[in-house]
Amino acid sequence: MLESGMSGYWRRLVRRLTSDVAELDADDLSRKAEAVGAVKACDCKSGEEVTVLGRLRSVELCPRDAAATLEAELYDGTEGVTLVWLGRRRIAGIEPGRTIKARGRIAVRDGRKVLYNPYYELQNAS
Repeated sequence: MLESGMSGYWRRLVRRLTSDVAELDADDLSRKAEAVGAVKACDCKSGEEVTVLGRLRSVELCPRDAAATLEAELYDGTEGVTLVWLGRRRIAGIEPGRTIKARGRIAVRDGRKVLYNPYYELQNAS
């Protein structure tokens, strides 16, 4: 038993030393999402009610047809999901680098997964 435990330790150590930072970060995000019961973005299907957890890669104000729209790209280690808040110019705490959990019904727009006006929870930095 000790030998198999050490084998796993060495395998993880070698992987950490040979993997790039982006790959390790993606694995970490994916593990955190799984730990809180969130669905992986790559497994989300259009029309499903889902909860996703990830880090915001970008946040931008997109004025379209005179109505403000705040869009943020959430990345969970597998794929990105665009979060869209209609009629909002800014939301406190929604900023690049922030980890959030979002819940809503997945839609597809221009080939990308989107959550419109999602319920969200800001997560503590860890």
